[in-house]
Amino acid sequence: MTIRALPLLLLLLLPACRTNETPEAQANDVEIMANVKSKLAKDIGLATVPDISVNSTNGVVTLSGAVDSAATRAKAEEIARAVPHVIRVVNNIQVAPHPAARRRELPPLWRVAFHEPRP
Repeated sequence: MTIRALPLLLLLLLPACRTNETPEAQANDVEIMANVKSKLAKDIGLATVPDISVNSTNGVVTLSGAVDSAATRAKAEEIARAVPHVIRVVNNIQVAPHPAARRRELPPLWRVAFHEPRP
């Protein structure tokens, strides 16, 4: 039984070992990602960069994460489009308040637990 399963297992695993990109394209994608991150840090600010994930495959840049405004989301896409060798930008960035701002809005846990009115 295991001898018959081995060829099937190899057929399933071997395509996962191949990449769709040449080494040159992979190097370009790494360069594109570095350029996008660098320009985001310069134009949007260092505090926002950790909230935005940048991925590049065959020149297609995918942005994801969360920012605090629609303007920041649009600016990130604009910055990515301006980077050399970018073919297309997929903007999956969500607009949401910054986590620190949300924490300030929530009442302390003990007030909720004991139903103490807010001052």
